[in-house]
Amino acid sequence: MKLITAIIREYQLDKVHEALMSAGITRITVSRVAGHGAQRREEMYRGKIIIPNLTPKMRLEIAVNDDFVDITVDAIITAARSTKTHDGEVGDGKIFITPLEECIRIRTGERGGKAI
Repeated sequence: MKLITAIIREYQLDKVHEALMSAGITRITVSRVAGHGAQRREEMYRGKIIIPNLTPKMRLEIAVNDDFVDITVDAIITAARSTKTHDGEVGDGKIFITPLEECIRIRTGERGGKAI
C-alpha cells in the first residue's frame, strides 16, 4: 500500500478529480494548503510590486494498493500539467509517494488493502 500526496494548482482540482474518477480512483481527501517552491508570482498592491510568501494550492491524499500507484500518478500528471507546453510549467505541483504501513477501516475493523 502507498499514500500518494499531490500538491496541485487550485484551478486544476476539478480536472484532476475527473481524471482520477475516470481511472477508477474514487477515494480521495482534499485540503486547501499554502506554500512556496520554485514558483514565484508578483502582485501589485497600492502601486508597489510585492511577492507574497505563500501560494494557495490544493493537497490531495490518496491511499492505494500497489497495483494502482502508476494509474493514480499518471492521471494526476496528465490532468495537472499545464497545457501551454508539453513540459508543463513551474508551479504545476509535486507528487509524493510514501509507504503506507497500515490502513484500518474504523466501521468494520478491516485492515490492509481491503480497508482502502
